[in-house]
Amino acid sequence: MANIASAAKRHRQSVKRRVHNRGIRGTVRTAIKRFDAAVAEGDAAKAQESFVQAQKLMDTAAGKNVYHANSVARKKSRMAKKLKGLQSA
Repeated sequence: MANIASAAKRHRQSVKRRVHNRGIRGTVRTAIKRFDAAVAEGDAAKAQESFVQAQKLMDTAAGKNVYHANSVARKKSRMAKKLKGLQSA
C-alpha cells in the first residue's frame, strides 16, 4: 500500500487505465477473430466488411496509445494480405 498521496493516486489512475485499455483490446481482438473466421469460411464479402471494422478499431486504439502504431500497421498489413489472397482466389 502506498504511503504517499501521489503514489496512491497514480495507482488509482493506473487501475482505471488498465481496465479501460483491457476493454479496448478485447474489442479489437474480437474484430480480428471475426475477420479470421470470415477468411476461414472463404466469404470475401464478409471478410471485407469485418476487415474495415477491425481496421477502424485498431486505428482508434493506436490513437489512444493502447497499441503501438507500428504494431497496428503490421497487423493491418497482414490482414490486407489475407483479404487480397481470398479475393483473388
